[in-house]
Amino acid sequence: MTVHIGVHPHNPSLYHLSRLGLLETLLRPLGEQVEWHRVGGLDTAAALADGRIDFGGTGSTPPLSAQADGHDLVYAAVSAPRPGHGALLVHSGIHTGIQTVEDLKGQTVDLAIGSWQTHFVSKLLSSHGLDYGRDITARRAGPSSADDLREGRIGAWVAQGAELFAARRAEAVRTLVEAGDVIADRSVFFTRRYFADTRPEIVGTVVKALQQADDRVAANLSEAAEFTAGDQGGTVADWYAALAVLPWRLEPVSDAFLAEQQEAADILAAAGFLAKPIEVAQIRHAGLDQAVTTELGVNR
Repeated sequence: MTVHIGVHPHNPSLYHLSRLGLLETLLRPLGEQVEWHRVGGLDTAAALADGRIDFGGTGSTPPLSAQADGHDLVYAAVSAPRPGHGALLVHSGIHTGIQTVEDLKGQTVDLAIGSWQTHFVSKLLSSHGLDYGRDITARRAGPSSADDLREGRIGAWVAQGAELFAARRAEAVRTLVEAGDVIADRSVFFTRRYFADTRPEIVGTVVKALQQADDRVAANLSEAAEFTAGDQGGTVADWYAALAVLPWRLEPVSDAFLAEQQEAADILAAAGFLAKPIEVAQIRHAGLDQAVTTELGVNR
């Protein structure tokens, strides 16, 4: 059998696992092979639902959207919280009019719409009496976002990874809010319910390999930064800084994580971002929790 894994380039654990050969080594004694598929974060749920991949990973928002859209997916594992991974940036000039979160009202905010960044911005606005759907213009971030911010064409930009560290070197940019001060900002890994029901040991093996990859990268940050810069662009120094702030630790699905996701789902549903309100606990899978807990060596 071949296990199909979706690789989202901005999911660090999956990205590095796909190049290290660790999962291939673990699956070989089980008579299994692995095939890697480049899948965008917003396409991961659909690729799981239609069987193109068996396992994928994104930030916090895509699995919520998938559940609201009726896809029968279940959580497999999550990363530890990622403080330092992302931030909301504004122009540093004192005359720009954006000194507080409340000043974002009426502004254009560039972000990766549908990703964890939507969760972050929605919760941030909600906690300051603002509404994601009504009080800002959310624009999909792109290659011009950094320049647009520096030149005053947008009010704010959510940046992450190496782009965040590159932007911070520009004198015209300052951090308004760190993402980690608002949300846990975890990587989230999930699979189809049928795959979890029938092959929980394979899912557990994939998670074990992900943790091995995390351990390898954490011990070899310079090599990982050089590889990523060569593959994705940016400088080695910025990638090193971006990788160094990540926790490189996976956790089983927990009550605390489900509470985080439920809070996010409620905020996103109220903002009109989700198709309908959802009960996050419905896509927890007890058998998968046990398999993943065993493979990660976690005492619960």
